[in-house]
Amino acid sequence: MRVVIDTNVVISAILKDRDPEAVIIFVIKHPDFEWIASAEIIEEYINVLKRPKFKLPLNLIDKWENMFHSFIEVIESGEQIDFPRDQKDAKFLECALASEAEYFITGDRDFEEAGKLVNTIILSVNSFKTLICDKLS
Repeated sequence: MRVVIDTNVVISAILKDRDPEAVIIFVIKHPDFEWIASAEIIEEYINVLKRPKFKLPLNLIDKWENMFHSFIEVIESGEQIDFPRDQKDAKFLECALASEAEYFITGDRDFEEAGKLVNTIILSVNSFKTLICDKLS
C-alpha cells in the first residue's frame, strides 16, 4: 500500500518521537507499505528540517536526508490540483493522485476537505497508528 506523508508528520517524528516516529518506522519496515513522495516533497522535507527555528544538528538532518533517499519511492506528480485552502500543499494531493496512494498521513486540518479531490484516505497520525499500525503489528 502506498502512503504519502505530510511534512508536519516528518517534523513531529524528529522533534517529538512517539506516534509520528512509530508511524514512519512502520511504513518503512512493513513489507506491504511504500512511502511515496515527489522530488518537490522531499525538497520541502529537507528545507523545513534546515529551518533555524528547529535548531536541528547537521548530523541529524543528514541522517534524515539519507533516510528519505533510501526509503522513499520517488514519483513524478501528474496533473495539477487546485487546492484553494493552501495551494502550496497541493503537491501532496498531486502525489497521492499520481501514485494512487491508499493513504495520506497529515496533521494539517486544511486537508479535511481534500477527500473530494483524491481517492486517497486522509488520516491523522493517531488514526493511522490506531487503524493500521496497531492492527498489523
